[in-house]
Amino acid sequence: MTQPQGALLVGSVNYDDAETTIRTAASVLGGHLRRIPDGEVGKRFHWIMFQPDVLGQADGIERVGDEPIPFPAGLDARPLRIADGVDAASIALPPLGYADAAIESYVVFTGLRDAGEVPAGIRFQVSLPTPVAIISSFFAGDDRAALEPVYTAALLAELSRILDAVPHEDLAIQWDVASELGIIERASGYGTTMEAWWEGDPFDGLVARLAVLIDAVPAGVEAGVHLCYGDAGEKHFIEPADAGTLVRFANAVIASAARPLSWLHLPVPIARDDAAYFAPLASLEPVAELYLGLIHREDGVDGAQRRIAAASAVVSSFGVATECGIGRAPEGSTEGILQTHAEVAATR
Repeated sequence: MTQPQGALLVGSVNYDDAETTIRTAASVLGGHLRRIPDGEVGKRFHWIMFQPDVLGQADGIERVGDEPIPFPAGLDARPLRIADGVDAASIALPPLGYADAAIESYVVFTGLRDAGEVPAGIRFQVSLPTPVAIISSFFAGDDRAALEPVYTAALLAELSRILDAVPHEDLAIQWDVASELGIIERASGYGTTMEAWWEGDPFDGLVARLAVLIDAVPAGVEAGVHLCYGDAGEKHFIEPADAGTLVRFANAVIASAARPLSWLHLPVPIARDDAAYFAPLASLEPVAELYLGLIHREDGVDGAQRRIAAASAVVSSFGVATECGIGRAPEGSTEGILQTHAEVAATR
């Protein structure tokens, strides 16, 4: 059986602040990691659910419905629409919040590194959603096509600010890709049918969109992709039959992007320690680092070892991760999940 090489923290970690996240990750997993995220703390705790409150501030964008829909952390879960008579191209979006958070957390990261608590050579990881996630989740109908280029430009502006603020040799950018898998699988989740809003093959459109985002990350910065089937309530919006769709999509993106991926993360459902799930990985195009999200809180080291054994029959080199971020895991379980990474993976 292959011993996995290293670990990846997908993004969210269930701590209240970046300092605790970074310090704990470095303490438990420092020798296993090549990059550390800030845990997506604060308003990013529920991934993209804070974005409607941000976008709703823009002139020309309205919340749907007259009364807020309460969501944890004081967020308003109402969707969005372009106001009547407004040209989407004229809408000026406010700062989305990702750059501000990254810049603030990088100061914490460097402070801990200077104090010797973060090993030298580990990069600061920033996880960003794709525009497809926001547009598909919070807008409907013709508004999706109209606002997609506006939001894409705003998100790339956030990336530009991060690139200006963080030295490139310290930085790793991860694109979180979940809604895309829902569109490909034609899943129904989060209360809406996941479907494309552009002409042509939805798969080709998704590949092209993700390749643009990957290529927006300059060569001196690491660029990774986290493919995901969601984790609302620690449950996928659809359970994949096997890794075939993941491999097909990853291969197409790798072929379309001008720059290479620094790493690729693929989820592994908790119930899948069978050869059939992993068989499609035999046709995965080579990547610098492959991480399999086979660690699950519910069955810890024993379950991870079963899935590692099944994966080892197909791929000879990979690292370990959870299938999605662990930010919504039950309180008190975080260090145990981190320790599982350490117990099943070799140090770098």
